[in-house]
Amino acid sequence: MGKLIRFLPLILVLALGVVLYRGLSLDPQEMPSALVGKTMPSFALKTLTDNDKLVTNADLNGDIVLVNVWATWCPTCKYEHPYLVDIAKDPQVTLYGLNYKDDRMAAQQWLQNYEDPYVFSIFDEKGTLGLDLGVYGAPETFVIDHHGVIRKRFAGAIDTRVWRREFEPLIAQLIEEKKQGK
Repeated sequence: MGKLIRFLPLILVLALGVVLYRGLSLDPQEMPSALVGKTMPSFALKTLTDNDKLVTNADLNGDIVLVNVWATWCPTCKYEHPYLVDIAKDPQVTLYGLNYKDDRMAAQQWLQNYEDPYVFSIFDEKGTLGLDLGVYGAPETFVIDHHGVIRKRFAGAIDTRVWRREFEPLIAQLIEEKKQGK
């Protein structure tokens, strides 16, 4: 028994090494979501730009809706922002923002400085909607189809490469599904 105890630290280090090595092969942007295949959670929150305007999940209108989680404290969101401005020009998608755990005035100023690509941004100061969506941080983007069903959750910045690889095939599929009446 005494000899086994001597090797216990070595066994633990080897086991930890196996677990960490396994983690190297995982894609950090491939985040499972219990909401994929389900409708957008119900919410009633104010918009970022109008503290008197209450919006709900019913206000997220469009055949293909993207909900982009962003914040001024997120450096990756600043990198992603010019790509969102371009995406917003695409008539095939409707882009909404979810300003997550942020300061209202700073976020409004940020959109004035860098251009506002969103139809509107939901102001989620306390992170309640983000919690319902299972948001880990910003940026994250959700794709919602013409039936209001979440079809994709993407964690990380969208750029041209990511857009072509992760989003364009799904958008083409959703357009085809709508044409076929699915």
